[in-house]
Amino acid sequence: MVKTAILVSGGGTNLQAIIDAHLFGEIKNCELTAVISSNPDAYAIERAQHADIPAYIVDRASFPNRATFTKALLDKLLDLDIDLAVYAGFNFILDPPFIETYRNRIINIHPSLIPSFCGLGYYGLRTHEAVLEHGVKITGATAHFATEIADDGPIILQKAVPILEDDTPKSLQQRVMEEAEWEILPRAISLFCEGRLEVDGRIVHIKEVVDDAEQP
Repeated sequence: MVKTAILVSGGGTNLQAIIDAHLFGEIKNCELTAVISSNPDAYAIERAQHADIPAYIVDRASFPNRATFTKALLDKLLDLDIDLAVYAGFNFILDPPFIETYRNRIINIHPSLIPSFCGLGYYGLRTHEAVLEHGVKITGATAHFATEIADDGPIILQKAVPILEDDTPKSLQQRVMEEAEWEILPRAISLFCEGRLEVDGRIVHIKEVVDDAEQP
């Protein structure tokens, strides 16, 4: 089983999607070992407790800078012997030591079709506001491996969501979550935990499942 930690900062809607998918057996070979919150008041902590997942707090406000916060978070993951880290509404870019230790073992979800509407400044409603301001006809979500640069890592999965004439940033945000984020994030986690992801530079290859019964 792949020991997995979900990193959160807020309400935890993506965390709930992961929990639900796990309960229904849609995430294979995965142990939800911990939920770690950068915010002691995050509702995501309650979601973890309701699901009997150990919850920990590494409060960003308790650390003088990003480097000390990064070290504390990395130490917690190493103490828990975590194999995979998942950003699920986690609002911080971490220093290189974290990325180097967990290279291609950190999955993030972003509410647009990367490389559009991503990078610094594109988070929350701002992403959907920008999508509507630009008048594009489709948007969506991207599950990718996190790197030192925001939203720049190898893409695992994407799903498109059409934009409706009467969409507002809030309605679009909700539909992107429901129709894309909550589907592809658990799927990406499962693919990783099944050992089906192979990273070649910027390209992520998804290995086919081999049925043992079909082997000669």
